[in-house]
Amino acid sequence: MLAVFEKAIGNPPQELGLPSVGLDFEGKRTWEEILEAFRLLWPDSTLYHLSNGNFVASPHEAESPLHPRSTVVMDDIFCIFIGILGNISELRRHYGLSRRATEAMVVVEAYKVLRDRAPYPPDQVIKDLEGKFAFIVFDAKSGTLFVARDREGSVELKWGMAGDGSLVLSDDPNTIQEACGKSCAPFPPGCIFMNVNGLISFDHPLHKVKAIAGEDDDGKICGVIFQVDLFTRLPSIPRTGSAANWADITVVEGE
Repeated sequence: MLAVFEKAIGNPPQELGLPSVGLDFEGKRTWEEILEAFRLLWPDSTLYHLSNGNFVASPHEAESPLHPRSTVVMDDIFCIFIGILGNISELRRHYGLSRRATEAMVVVEAYKVLRDRAPYPPDQVIKDLEGKFAFIVFDAKSGTLFVARDREGSVELKWGMAGDGSLVLSDDPNTIQEACGKSCAPFPPGCIFMNVNGLISFDHPLHKVKAIAGEDDDGKICGVIFQVDLFTRLPSIPRTGSAANWADITVVEGE
C-alpha cells in the first residue's frame, strides 16, 4: 500500500525531514515520481485518486493473508484498513452496522463520530478498536487526514517526507525508502496522526509524542523515531500542527 498527500493536506511533522537537512533532498522524489515508480513496480495496483494530487495505491499481489486490506468510500470519506479487528462484531452493533460491514466501514463510522461530535477526543474513538491494524482515513469535504496504528505495531506502517514536502505512508519499507530517502520513520504504535492536530498517543493523550533523532559516528542525524514521553505532560488538548513536536526534539548520540 502507498498513500501520498501533498504538503498542504498531509502537513507532515518537520522532524521527518531531519535526516536530509543539508543534503538538498538527496534520494527523495516528488509525488509524481513516486507514483510513476510504484506503477512500474506494481502495474496491476488499484489506484484511488483523492484530490489535488493526493492518492492511494494498493497492489493486490502484495497483500498479506494475515493482514488483509479493506477499502471503502462513503460520503466522500475514503478509508483503507490493513489488518483485523478482534471486536468487530461488537463495533458493528455499537455503530448500527450490518453483519457484512468491513473493518474499513467500521472505522469510517468511528471517524464520523469524531467529526460530528467535535471537539470529541480522537483517543476516545480509537482506544475501543481491538486487534492488529493500521488505517488511513481521508475526508475529502473537510480535507482531514486521519491515520492510526495499533498499540503493538502489529501491522507494518512507515511514514516519510517526499522531496516536494508531501506526506508518504506505506506498509512496504522498500517503497517508502525509495520515495523519501532517509526522511522516513516507523509510524509510532498506539498513536494517531491528524493533519489538524498533529501526532498523539491514544493511550497517553496528555503526554507528548516526541521525535528522537539518532546520530551516526560522524555526528550526523541518520534517522528519527517517535515515542511517547511519559515525563512531559501536555497542559490540555495537544497543540495544533506538526510544529508541536519540533520544539522538543531530542538527539541521541551513537544510535
